[in-house]
Amino acid sequence: MTDQTQEAPSQHAPSQHSLAQSQFGEMSAAYVTSAVHSSGADLETIAARALVAAPRHALDLGTGGGHVAYAMAPHAAKVTASDLSPEMLEQVAAEAARRGLANVAVEPAPAEALPFADDAFDFLACRFSTHHWRDAEAGLREARRVLQPGSPAIFVDVVAPGDASADTHLQAVELLRDVSHVRDYTVAQWIAMLDRAGFAVREVRTARLRMDFATWTARMRTPPERVAAIRTLQAVAPAEVAAWFGIEADGSFTIDTVTIEAV
Repeated sequence: MTDQTQEAPSQHAPSQHSLAQSQFGEMSAAYVTSAVHSSGADLETIAARALVAAPRHALDLGTGGGHVAYAMAPHAAKVTASDLSPEMLEQVAAEAARRGLANVAVEPAPAEALPFADDAFDFLACRFSTHHWRDAEAGLREARRVLQPGSPAIFVDVVAPGDASADTHLQAVELLRDVSHVRDYTVAQWIAMLDRAGFAVREVRTARLRMDFATWTARMRTPPERVAAIRTLQAVAPAEVAAWFGIEADGSFTIDTVTIEAV
């Protein structure tokens, strides 16, 4: 029997897009300076592929702190950095100007509804963004639409473990840390989504990335009560889950990432 006295969800609850926009607007400067986001072998791969491709117009989809745009800019005639957060894009535009990257433009938009013409770009990169999208498959279809056929696309993100317990743990701590989190997908889910969106996957590489707990939570200004909840989940995690993530005494842990190259 349904409890007829149960309250309906608030009509004033924010949408996923507005939630993400609020979260990252407030923390935009931290993502420009983040060591995790500003370096890494995956970022070097994007720069190397852009060097070879020499794109006329490259898209950094879900730019965040703009690091993909900065990496592509020396090798492209023009780079557009797109993101849901106008505040984040203000930081990116300022940082691009500071670096003397006059060919970087910014455009606010959700990944699921890009304001670009079909085949507008001949290179696309998307790094640590998709797990925030309200509808990942719609965003990937948009990526396919705006990218010229045969042009390279590189997707980088945190990936979920195949083990159910480890997956549940990861999604829980991600959401507690950042309420705009939607989902980390498995590598198999990524490949299937890209295939359905019309991409042909050419290469898949996985890696491990250590997250310093204090820095990870400070970057999103995670409230103390939710930091405590994450530490509680870590303390009660099954031994195999703790081992999978290499949970350390201070809460730092290691996650899996994937770099997928497709056309």
